[in-house]
Amino acid sequence: MSSERVSLVPAAGGRALSAPLMGHEPEPTLFDLSMTGRRSASFRTSDLPEWGPEELVPPELLAESPVALPEVSERDLVGHFTRLSHRQYSVDLGAYPLGSCTMKYNPKVCDEAAAARHFAAVHPAAPPSCTQGWLEVLVELEEMLCEITGMAAATLQPAAGAAGELTGLLLMRRYHEAAGEERHRVIIPDSAHGTNPASVTLGGYEVTTVGTNERGGVDLEALRAVLDTDVAGIMLTNPNTLGLFEEEIVEIAAAVHQVGGLLYYDGANLNAILGVVRPGDMGFDIVHLNLHKTFATPHGGGGPGAGPVAVSERLAELLPGPRPVRLADGTFSWERPSRSIGRLHSWHGNALVLLRAWTYLRLHGADGLREVAEIAVLNANWLKERLRGSYDIAYDRTVMHECVVSAKSLADETGLRALDVAKRLLELGFHAPTVYFPLIVKEALMIEPTETESPQTLAALGQALELIAREARQEGDASSARAAPRTTPVRRVDEARAARHLVATYDQRR
Repeated sequence: MSSERVSLVPAAGGRALSAPLMGHEPEPTLFDLSMTGRRSASFRTSDLPEWGPEELVPPELLAESPVALPEVSERDLVGHFTRLSHRQYSVDLGAYPLGSCTMKYNPKVCDEAAAARHFAAVHPAAPPSCTQGWLEVLVELEEMLCEITGMAAATLQPAAGAAGELTGLLLMRRYHEAAGEERHRVIIPDSAHGTNPASVTLGGYEVTTVGTNERGGVDLEALRAVLDTDVAGIMLTNPNTLGLFEEEIVEIAAAVHQVGGLLYYDGANLNAILGVVRPGDMGFDIVHLNLHKTFATPHGGGGPGAGPVAVSERLAELLPGPRPVRLADGTFSWERPSRSIGRLHSWHGNALVLLRAWTYLRLHGADGLREVAEIAVLNANWLKERLRGSYDIAYDRTVMHECVVSAKSLADETGLRALDVAKRLLELGFHAPTVYFPLIVKEALMIEPTETESPQTLAALGQALELIAREARQEGDASSARAAPRTTPVRRVDEARAARHLVATYDQRR
């Protein structure tokens, strides 16, 4: 390992070397900590009679023996999960430049709003007369999201980005069915997010892929060659996954609309254009938004998430319902669109996540949101230029919210691949960027610093990435990165094997 590590510049909070990530002792499981008879909590006693399970459950449904569950005290339980949390990287620890994921810092004021008793203690089944404050928040959130996207109406029900994608495709299907048409294909660029083809398939469509031109955008001629009346629509991210704005988006929209198709906007990269340009003005008909990305609600861990879907006027009557609405007398209620596709959530979406997003929007205002986009774009371009020479620039254009560089030359010269760079970066106190994506860039490193990282943090991240390349090229030490990470509780794992041979249970006999 290079001796230069000790002189790396401060990162103004963005480097996590001082976090308790060190140590190689394995954390025991809850089963290992279990002691018969221990409890983390107990119910209050009362004078109500007790019922045995045989009085409440049919005999054929009763287990022959108790379920083998760990028995631990509250102290041991809290200690276990706290120790585990200290071994995890998070946006609160340091810079998290995971490309395409917009892992920005979540302002704590949004958590304070979501913890307010008058919001958190309201039951979703309460009638509108008892939930006017909540309904006003939801209506205002929809109005703000529609203003940002240039759409006419929205649903707040989808509980994640993937749920938003499926909702958009179901709306697309219902729109064509209402016109008496049966269409089978949805077009996706070869740089698209992996969720896009999965959602298309789940929505009952076939995927048609179009290539990327030399500028990093959709190949317009290739698109026109596959367009016909069997195409239901196209799914696009703009800026795209290469971090580049689609320069021919107006022509793309016209070509798709000409054959009766719809344009679906994957909002994963909306952070780059807030307050600058709107998807609706580009020609999009359906827009899904990731509140956990652009609007800084909690991100990761499987949820809770929120993926609202906004639509143009001609699709508004198809939205999931009921929707919160503002009545003529200034009060609020629920209303089901006339030709709704039905519910997408058992209640009204992940409400406290929606409240966090509403708080974030009110906190920033229109000018603040535009500044978010401008700083995010500035940070990505600064970092791209900083890495020039150490890594290859995938498409040498002004980028938007993220930059894609390549370790191909580094791999050819030294044998050091993108995955090795990512693992070595963990030792230097930063979360790794996205690697090997988009698939069309060999040895890709997709880096999104977001607007929440300071110039000092960017400089430290850039220096760390430069150091890794220099270790391999000038010092002839590619072994450091290939052996990394060596300072984390869990060292290098075989991710491919883990994904293909998932073991999701704990067996006490092993």
